Amino acid sequence: MKTIKRIPSSACIMGLALACIILQVGCSTPGNTSGTAEFQYDRVALPDVKPWSADNFQNDPDNFQFAIIGDRTGGANAQETFRLAIGQINLLQPEFVINVGDIIEGYSDDKAELNAEWDEVDGMLAQLEMPFFRTPGNHDIANTTAQEVWCERHGASYYHFVYKNTLFMVLDSEDPPREAPEGIKEKLELYNRLQTEDPAKAKAMLAEFMSDESVVAALGKSVEFVGAQMDWIKQTLADHPDVRWTFLFLHEPAWENPADSFKAIQELLKNRGHTFFAGHLHYYDYDEIDGHEHITMGPAGASFHHEGPGNVDHLMWVTMTEDGPQMGNIALKGIFDRKGLDPSLFGAYDRKGAVADESKK
Repeated sequence: MKTIKRIPSSACIMGLALACIILQVGCSTPGNTSGTAEFQYDRVALPDVKPWSADNFQNDPDNFQFAIIGDRTGGANAQETFRLAIGQINLLQPEFVINVGDIIEGYSDDKAELNAEWDEVDGMLAQLEMPFFRTPGNHDIANTTAQEVWCERHGASYYHFVYKNTLFMVLDSEDPPREAPEGIKEKLELYNRLQTEDPAKAKAMLAEFMSDESVVAALGKSVEFVGAQMDWIKQTLADHPDVRWTFLFLHEPAWENPADSFKAIQELLKNRGHTFFAGHLHYYDYDEIDGHEHITMGPAGASFHHEGPGNVDHLMWVTMTEDGPQMGNIALKGIFDRKGLDPSLFGAYDRKGAVADESKK
């Protein structure tokens, strides 16, 4: 790495030396634990200027940051994108992480097989340095057997918590599990193998699968919220009428083809600040419905189902403020550690099957 040296003027050197000495004394004042900065500088020689724009630091104790991450599976990326994302999230240090579903391949009625998949994922998640909140997806709860395994390992499939007067609700869009497309398990196994052996063939197979009538019909089917879960949604909202914001997480973007039950949820929410997050489509999308944001996350390793700019492995960084959430998308390929750029990392985000040119590394 090239080092560039800039030589300041002698006047600047003298001023800088004085400022550094005084600032060091000021910042090391014993007992300064209030979270505010102490500024000391030469007010006699330079009474009207200072080398900073403001002294009101962006450190509101009521603000907080968390990360949202999308689908890992539904054609799990053979290059372990999700595993790499775990390390990258640790670099960013959010207060917690929420996933919008589909982190095992699933679609099995063999408990041992399902538990083995969860063991693999939980081993990755154990590397996180902050809490991780799960949302069930259709791959996670594909049938009643998978539903039992979820309950045995993770407990509730829908739940809520309140943090800093902000309500978080995790919904179960797979309640009850839907009928799986015919032969999906075998097709997923073949697709995952082809990603390594013949990426072009894998892409063609996925395109054919996504155009199958049964798959198109399944993707277009409305998500219903009924029974105990709907009762819980109503009661949770009634119990927390005055929170400053409500975040709702579910796997399938129910607003794409809203059932009456989802419209009822929207009606319950209409007079409060709220944001919906989903996944499932493996493509980033943004909708504003009646003034409220509905966001579909792109993947974090799952196969790309559509062409376009929403094809990106990413995470969403959310900062909760007194004026509502500030949100920014971060492409996973844009995060690297303090040691610098590791070219081999980008192989994990090459989703078109191209082979990196070793001569350029």
